[in-house]
Amino acid sequence: MREKDSVAVYFVQVMIHALLDQPERLASVLAQAGIDQALLAQPEARVPASAFAALWLIQIRELQDEFFRLDSHGMPPGSFALICRGLIQEPNLGKALTQCLASFGLFLRDFRGSLTVHGKRAVLSLEAGGGDEDTRRYGEETFLVLMISLLCWLGGRRLPIDRADFRHTRPPLSDDLLLWGHNLTFGAKSTEIEFASSYLRLAVVQDLASLKVFLRSAPQWLVIRFRNQDGLATQVYQRLRCNHYSQWPALEDFAADLHMSPSTFRRRLEREGCSFQEIKDEVRRSMAVELLCQTRASIGEIAEQSGFQEPSAFHRAFKKWTGESPGRYRSRVQGKHGAAGISTGTSTEP
Repeated sequence: MREKDSVAVYFVQVMIHALLDQPERLASVLAQAGIDQALLAQPEARVPASAFAALWLIQIRELQDEFFRLDSHGMPPGSFALICRGLIQEPNLGKALTQCLASFGLFLRDFRGSLTVHGKRAVLSLEAGGGDEDTRRYGEETFLVLMISLLCWLGGRRLPIDRADFRHTRPPLSDDLLLWGHNLTFGAKSTEIEFASSYLRLAVVQDLASLKVFLRSAPQWLVIRFRNQDGLATQVYQRLRCNHYSQWPALEDFAADLHMSPSTFRRRLEREGCSFQEIKDEVRRSMAVELLCQTRASIGEIAEQSGFQEPSAFHRAFKKWTGESPGRYRSRVQGKHGAAGISTGTSTEP
């Protein structure tokens, strides 16, 4: 966890929802975590991730529930670790996610997740019932961010989300892009997350030793999401993302810069669950989505800026990534959010 990491105060509201009718107890919990209670009345406020992590652990102890009383049954302390111990035994993310959903179902009564695969697309759906509107809203987001974050950790890499729909409504947060991606809808007919089904074939790369480390730092994963900051894949992604496509080095040049042989470079990436080509595709995809969502650049211009020599090749790749053509994707996403935030430029942040 980096010093500058912070969390929207909204997620503090999630953690303390069960104590809203107990002001003295709430004040004590926030004081223990080092969070100023006045921030709860400031929707744009943020708290250090370290304070949020402390609050998570304090609340588990205070409530004796790892789902923070957002479910009528809840998860007694130790449930999360027990579930994770089973997940690291699975061979790939698909089997791990299926097992994870079943395991959460043994504890929770009001939230039921299911996985459906349609060819190249995977959809994680959630049915929620019971509790008041705020409890269901907080519970839905907590459940899904836990599922996705666990997948990211198990696979040793971030998994890009192509679509996130929620039945409930709430104001947008600055954290939403990191958590749910560009294609986010509130007030949808159903609550579900969509991503490329190819990620379900990734191997589970974690073991008992890494699980112990993960459990010690688990709280901040809820809203910061997994990032292997020291991994080779991250180094490759960052370098490619911060340079124009024409300046991207070949695999052999990249390996030489890191004082590795090409074969060692490939093996290191394979151990992290990816390949050089997959990282390049992920960077292209990220650039294309940002340009489609945030700029008025033509499809041809976006294809060129994303490293495609022909728009037709870009169309085929984008449909493979998202299940939609670039034009349809842009029309739908910009139609939901209007023209606000659309510019003639784009960010180079990964």
